Amino acid sequence: MTPTAIRVRGLRKSYGELEAVKGIDLDVAEGRVFALLGPNGAGKTTIVEILEGYRNRSAGEVSVLGSDPRDAEASFRRRVGIVLQSTGVEPYLTVSELIEQFRGYYPDPRPLDETIELVGLTAKRNDRVKRLSGGQQRRLDVALGLAGNPDLLFLDEPTTGFDPGARRDAWQMIRNLRELGVTVFLTTHYMDEAQSLADEVAILVDGRIAAQGPPAILTSGKQTRIRFRLPEGTPPPGGSTVAGDAFEIHADEPTRELHELTSWAVERGVELDQLTVSHASLEDVYLELTQPENGGGR
Repeated sequence: MTPTAIRVRGLRKSYGELEAVKGIDLDVAEGRVFALLGPNGAGKTTIVEILEGYRNRSAGEVSVLGSDPRDAEASFRRRVGIVLQSTGVEPYLTVSELIEQFRGYYPDPRPLDETIELVGLTAKRNDRVKRLSGGQQRRLDVALGLAGNPDLLFLDEPTTGFDPGARRDAWQMIRNLRELGVTVFLTTHYMDEAQSLADEVAILVDGRIAAQGPPAILTSGKQTRIRFRLPEGTPPPGGSTVAGDAFEIHADEPTRELHELTSWAVERGVELDQLTVSHASLEDVYLELTQPENGGGR
């Protein structure tokens, strides 16, 4: 059985009469990527700050790397890396100089060259921080979080504002961390990011966990979506619904229903433009749980 890096039972946090976190349970296995998802105001930041030891809880039990973060000492801090959404650092230092500075804060830091290579900044190691692109600066933020050689890394919205190429590079960096045995606790608003990276996700809605498990399990049993466009003025087939400028069929038996759809189109000489068949995604599950009309959100 894989050891547990984070264990939470009955966690609650209130601010006066407002209960922001309403009795959640979490288990995060060592060496895995765990994603905490939820709309703004759902309680994600409060939970993460409690796990990091920077906010007191109102009730519940919390164990992070075997310690209660509320009472943790310096030995605990040395085992935890934190990457915030933005970090203020000295812009005139080089990448190597800045990472070396942060390494000096820890008794057993990760080797400098290994840290730089891990985040993909080898070619920029002698560049000043102010000359880095946004994506490169974000990689540097991760490097600073890794400088102390942590067992657990908190990553807050690591790819916000990245272009597609930079996002994919960042994803590979996170996979590299998992291969090294680092536990990663990730928060993100990108559902494809969580689906691609996370071994397990928890979807938080109004202070409670609405769903939790591996992405493949959360999306299993959902209907397949058949999407297509029709020539203007063509009446759609029965069972289809409007989806923007296209139509959709939500299919329990996609092979049969796709056959019926294409047969309908051939009989009428209608071209099904941009025909796609896709399985339910984590984003579909997330929207189902968080949309106000479905009882989610606030």
